[in-house]
Amino acid sequence: MLDWFPIVFFTFKAIIFGTGMFLAIKWHYEQKRKGRVYERGAVLRVAGKAAAVVVIFGLLLTGLLIATFALSRKIGLDLS
Repeated sequence: MLDWFPIVFFTFKAIIFGTGMFLAIKWHYEQKRKGRVYERGAVLRVAGKAAAVVVIFGLLLTGLLIATFALSRKIGLDLS
């Protein structure tokens, strides 16, 4: 049973991801063919919001890392 698990799992994963990539590429191609013209300001606003989310996430992740190390030193864990 365990010998077949990787074969079945990775085959299933490849089929699912392959189908998803195909549909994503097809959707983007169809959107391009529609010829939608987006307003430049709207695109810049969305890109700015996305960049802000990434920066905030990075800062929160860094803060969590620092807090984890501070707590572990406080309770006496050896981190070296």
